[in-house]
Amino acid sequence: MTSSNHHQALHALVGDTAHLREALKAADVAPLLMVLIHLGGDPAWLERVRPFIEGPWSFHEHAPEALKVELREAVVAILSDYARTGQELPVTPPMHLLPQMLDVCTGQHVPPEYYPLVLEEMDLADSDPKTVQWRKTPAPEVLQHFQTLVIGAGFSGIAMGIKLQEAGVPFTIIEKNEEVGGTWYENSYPGCGVDTANHFYSYSFAINHDWDHHFAKRDEIFSYIKRNADAFSLAKKIRFNEEVLSVSWDEASALWRLETRKADGSLHTLTANVLVSAVGQLNRPQMPNIPGLSDFEGPAFHTARWDHAAQIAGARVGMIGTGASGMQVGPAIAPIVEKLKIFQRSPHWAMRNPLYFERVTDDKKWVLKNIPFYAKWFRFQLFWSSSDGFHAMLQRDPDWTDQARSLNAANAVVREQLEAHIASEVGHDPELIRKATPVYPPYGKRMLRDNHWYRMLVLPNVELITEDIDHIEKDAIVTADGVRHEVDVLVLATGFQARRMLTPMHIEGRDGITIRDSWGEDDPRAHLGITVPGFPNFFIIYGPNTNLAHGGSAVFHSECQIRYIMQGIRELVESGSASLEVKAEPFWDYQHKVDEAHNKMVWSHPGVDNWYKNAAGRVTQNSPWRLVDYRNFTEVFEPSEYVFSPVKSAVEAAE
Repeated sequence: MTSSNHHQALHALVGDTAHLREALKAADVAPLLMVLIHLGGDPAWLERVRPFIEGPWSFHEHAPEALKVELREAVVAILSDYARTGQELPVTPPMHLLPQMLDVCTGQHVPPEYYPLVLEEMDLADSDPKTVQWRKTPAPEVLQHFQTLVIGAGFSGIAMGIKLQEAGVPFTIIEKNEEVGGTWYENSYPGCGVDTANHFYSYSFAINHDWDHHFAKRDEIFSYIKRNADAFSLAKKIRFNEEVLSVSWDEASALWRLETRKADGSLHTLTANVLVSAVGQLNRPQMPNIPGLSDFEGPAFHTARWDHAAQIAGARVGMIGTGASGMQVGPAIAPIVEKLKIFQRSPHWAMRNPLYFERVTDDKKWVLKNIPFYAKWFRFQLFWSSSDGFHAMLQRDPDWTDQARSLNAANAVVREQLEAHIASEVGHDPELIRKATPVYPPYGKRMLRDNHWYRMLVLPNVELITEDIDHIEKDAIVTADGVRHEVDVLVLATGFQARRMLTPMHIEGRDGITIRDSWGEDDPRAHLGITVPGFPNFFIIYGPNTNLAHGGSAVFHSECQIRYIMQGIRELVESGSASLEVKAEPFWDYQHKVDEAHNKMVWSHPGVDNWYKNAAGRVTQNSPWRLVDYRNFTEVFEPSEYVFSPVKSAVEAAE
């Protein structure tokens, strides 16, 4: 926004102080306080409000109403001063107060190592700090003959396309579906939504002030992705209804050769200098291997392939699985089905968040959109509440005596809180408490949001079954105890083929080595989760050991990876090289660091069985790092970790 536009906006804000005062009642105390200090307000306010903020969520503050009124009046006054004097709004907050501001804003101590991330993530200058600039602008004819292919048009693929377009790098996105959105297009089951607050679960360069919910449902998230794709006119760069079957590295030409198949069955061949996989980890449904599944005569479908033609209302529904999608489906359909029988292999922890069902009021949207810097500080607050603030809770204390049930003292406290919540929600029914309470420590599997899952379990038409499934018949699920559970519809909430990453694509690198040769069936590895030895000019977004199971936003992680990839492309183009390939030494050094970190964390706990581990017990999916760590690892592409190959002459290529 230009200076004149800022002044016009400020004059409009303070021109109707009655409306401004009324709208500010919807503002949360902590980010509004940060706005006041950011704009140069009296720093004494920090200590006045500090005692009333006990955590980073809005429901952690309990300031008295009189103090809130006074704070709002102080904000009105300082905005009026800026409008009256025409003074420029400060891009950055008073840096000498930043440590105090961050601590008060979160109700916790924010270490200095976070300060660069905070300023970057808040994007205070209204220009994406993660955008990679050319150091030496390449000649147009150089870029004209340089092609990047991106596989997948989900959250990450669209962001990758936007950054390539900003840099002027020619690109094409291959998308197997008829529309953008990736997992948010494919998953349309009842109750589908995000469990990370969406004011953080969104692009840092495209902040949305108009979310209807703090935790948005599927349609709203899908619309956000599509809106960004449309805003950057990406549709003309996307080949829809086309699936990548195989890719192979052509050493002679230093190009990737792709074979694709369109929806009509026709096969096509494409080439690219750089290949980027943006298919993620959770894109191929995992079908359960249950005897007799194919014999079932009613509708039977995976949650990621929801059959909207199936008659759910009034039906007897059997749902297999109680993970993230199952926990969202169950409460959404329980009120309309005749009977819901839930078949559970193991329970998950689910934490209550008072904002999960709360709508964002029109006044709150107005505040986010119009009050300078409010949305920025609100986003940081969500960053802290959703991620690194509790990373230490996932570390195993070797001296802790109850390691079967918890990891450390803080983890034990969370367990007590979760157990008390479960008990209160199921009416202190001892049998339901036993079935619904995990034996493993909190965070051993993905911590879910309780969207009334537990209170659903006490409904008269809901039954939670923990007996193993023996087989399936044409109209029933038969458990190991011999009981036939008659059902009309079968819902498979059984997850994805994450362990066999990048399946079913055939990916062949240097010397004919395939990705399956390199990774085996379930041991994917990549440097920083992004690059793999033997696969030149190949980058992965949401690759091995980049899944966030302790919180945070997958979008934040993908933006870190995209910045790194864009720097790699810059090195390739500016150096005039044909290819780059990660060296073995930094690759294996990173693998050892990842494994060493995981050995001390909850996902390596012997009592935890989840899709994060491979058959050998190695954690292959999750990132062990705090978000600040991963941001720092990927902030700068280090050329010394890569081998650069020169462009071959025509004679060399012919030979």
